[in-house]
Amino acid sequence: MTEEYEVVVIGGGAAGLSGALMLARARRSVLVIDGGSPRNAPADGVHGLLARDGMPPAELLARGRDEVRRYGGHLLDGQVDTVTRDGECFSVALAGGRRVRAGRLLVATGLVDELPDVPGLRERWGRDVVHCPYCHGWEVRDRPIGVLATGPMSVHQALLFRQWSDDVVFLRHTAPPLGDEQAEQLAARGVAVVESEVASVEVVEDRLVGVRLRDGRLVAREALVAGPRMVARAGFLAALGLRAVEHPSGAGEHVPADPTGRTEVPGVWVAGNVTDPAAQVGAAAAAGALAAAAINGDLVAEETRRAVEARRRDVFSARSEARVAELVAGDRRHGL
Repeated sequence: MTEEYEVVVIGGGAAGLSGALMLARARRSVLVIDGGSPRNAPADGVHGLLARDGMPPAELLARGRDEVRRYGGHLLDGQVDTVTRDGECFSVALAGGRRVRAGRLLVATGLVDELPDVPGLRERWGRDVVHCPYCHGWEVRDRPIGVLATGPMSVHQALLFRQWSDDVVFLRHTAPPLGDEQAEQLAARGVAVVESEVASVEVVEDRLVGVRLRDGRLVAREALVAGPRMVARAGFLAALGLRAVEHPSGAGEHVPADPTGRTEVPGVWVAGNVTDPAAQVGAAAAAGALAAAAINGDLVAEETRRAVEARRRDVFSARSEARVAELVAGDRRHGL
């Protein structure tokens, strides 16, 4: 049998769970399908989230799942393969063959960080290789920081991290040569520039100690900033004609939506990093709640429309029956 829900939420991170919580509290039947690969899993804690700063990501999600269940929401661990239109609903096919039907979809699958191809980088990601100063700047404050340049935003990253440390080195790596204005900005802020390409990340006793350059030199660093290409996890939406496109910032791909998360496909909303690559946990959770409210409002509008149509049918039927009864009574009075 195919299970049916008013709303299926795909993705069980901050955005998805926040949306599911809002919908469950709105007395909607809701299912969260979670693939179990949160983007921030390597991090020691979630930062910048009011009243929850420093909480381990797994603990935050566990609490969120408990809250969704408390209001009658359902959770399912699984990977979504495809989503197709099924009449007025959606058919969600999971790996393994299970299918569920949904009246509305909230997609909160996040994104994948595509890191520069430098040996050792991925293993340190989220620990001493970071990308966001507002997420990790405090944790690497006053330490020697290297910025691995890969694109046009790398200079901006270096200038931002200079706020947290006065020992920042710009590793040009594979980025285009610096323009005169960029070079002047870095020099003015005391950011040294290393022109050679980075060959590998150097680690000693599970601690980053620097980067090895192609020419053999070691640049001693205790933290490394790397700007990933951020790509939305949205391939399963292709059958609906909904695909990720290049983000205006040039940071990667996202699924476009209006301010409430509504996409160009009727019945499908998105929230969190799948549409906003820069959203931190708090912003993603807020976006999930906003999308959920929009979805509930859309369902209320549909229910109201159907109720009005049913009432009109009932009124028309009652009037028709009354008119027939009136005609029959008239015939009887005339002896017909």
